Amino acid sequence: MNRLKLGLAIGAISIGTALSGLGAAWAENLPRGDAKELGFDPERLARMDATFGALVDKGMTPGAVIMLIRDGQIAHLSTMGNRTPDGEPMTEDTIFRIYSMTKPITTVAAMMLVEEGRLILNAPVSTYLPAFKDLTVVTGETDADGNPETRPAKGTMTVLDLMRHTSGLTYGFFGAGPAREAYNKADVWSAENTGIEQANLLASLPLEHDPGTTWEYSRSTDVLGAVVETVSGQSLEEFMTTRIFEPLGMTDTAFYVDDEADHPRIAEPFEDQAQLGEGRVFDPRVRKPNQSGGGGLMSTVHDYSKFAQMMLNGGELNGVRLLSPKTVQLMTSSHTGDIQPGKYYLPGPGYGFGLGYAVRLEDGNAPSYGSAGEFNWGGAAGTAYYTDPKEDMIALLMIQSPANRGPLRIIFKNLVYPTIIDSRADD
Repeated sequence: MNRLKLGLAIGAISIGTALSGLGAAWAENLPRGDAKELGFDPERLARMDATFGALVDKGMTPGAVIMLIRDGQIAHLSTMGNRTPDGEPMTEDTIFRIYSMTKPITTVAAMMLVEEGRLILNAPVSTYLPAFKDLTVVTGETDADGNPETRPAKGTMTVLDLMRHTSGLTYGFFGAGPAREAYNKADVWSAENTGIEQANLLASLPLEHDPGTTWEYSRSTDVLGAVVETVSGQSLEEFMTTRIFEPLGMTDTAFYVDDEADHPRIAEPFEDQAQLGEGRVFDPRVRKPNQSGGGGLMSTVHDYSKFAQMMLNGGELNGVRLLSPKTVQLMTSSHTGDIQPGKYYLPGPGYGFGLGYAVRLEDGNAPSYGSAGEFNWGGAAGTAYYTDPKEDMIALLMIQSPANRGPLRIIFKNLVYPTIIDSRADD
C-alpha cells in the first residue's frame, strides 16, 4: 500500500507529535499463541475451517481470512480460497475493502478530539459545519414536480447523533423513501466530492427523521469525518495516518492503494456478487477526492486486529495509548435507550448501539451467540468484526462478497463460539 507516507504533517497539537514516531516500533503483528492453551478446541476449529471452506468452494465468495484472538494473542488464523475469482491463493496480507468497518475508526478519531477538549459530544453539528444550522425533514408527500415536501426539523443534530446514527440522515443506496430518492438524485455518493463537500451537500437535502428520534443507518459517520477534518485542520486521511495508523503500526490501512506493487494483494468479489446499490464495489487503485469516514478504508486482517485489540485493551496497544479506558467504555455502552428503530435496524434483536458500534444488551434475547457487552460492526463487502470482552476474544472475518455477506456472517459467528471450550464469561 502507500506505507503510510511518513512525511504527512502531524498537525498542531503536541500529543500527535509524541505519537507519530511510534508506529515503526510496534509494526509487528500480534503474537501467535496455542489455540488449546487459549481455550479453543482444535478439532472444532478444524471443523469451522472445513465448513467455511466448503462455502468458499461452493462459490459464495472467492476466498476468506479468519482470525480469532484471545489474551492478546492470535489463537487461530486461516486462509482459504483465492484473493480474486481467477487469481492467486488467499494470503494473510491480502487487502480488503472494509467499508463500514471504517466507522469505528472514524469514531475513535473523533473521540480523540473529544478527549482533547476540541470537540463536544452534545454540541450541534452546525458548530463545526455551519451548513447544518437550518435543516428540513421530509413529510412523506411530494409536490407536483415529484420533489419531496419538507418542514423545518424539530430538535438539533448533535455530534453524538452522528456517532450513534440518530442524526436523521439516511443512506440512498438501499431502501426507499423521499429522502433516499433525494440523495440519489443529488449523487451524494459521488467519490468526486471531498468529505466536507459531501457533508455540505447532505445538509442541503431533507432529513428522513427529526434528529435524536430514530436509529437509522446513514451517512452520519461520513459527516463525522468532515467534522474531524474541520476541527483538526487536517484531511481525514492525514489525521488517521498520523494519529492512529502509524502509532499502531497499521502499515496496510489507507483510503487508497497507491503503490502499484500492492495492487495484486487486493481481494476482489465474483462479478455477480460485486453490486452495491447502483454500482460496483469501488476501485481503490484510483485515487478520488473522497475519503469516506463511513466506508472508505482498505485494510488487512493483521492491521485491523491491532485496532481491535487496542479497543479491547481499553484504548492502548503495546504502550501506545490512543484513548482512555473511560472513553472506550462510553463508546461500547448502548446510547439508544428508548430511541425508535428505523426501517432497517441493523444492530438486530438484543442489541443497542453505542458510539460507532452495535452493543449486546444481555446474554440472551438475540438469535446469535455472544455475551452481554459484546460490540461489533461489519462492512458492506462482507468483512465483520466481533469483540467479546467477557470472553477476552476478538473474531475477524475478511471476505469480499456483498451479495452473500448476510448469511456468511451468521454462519461465521455460529461457527466461532462453539470452538470455545474454556469460557471466561462465567468466571
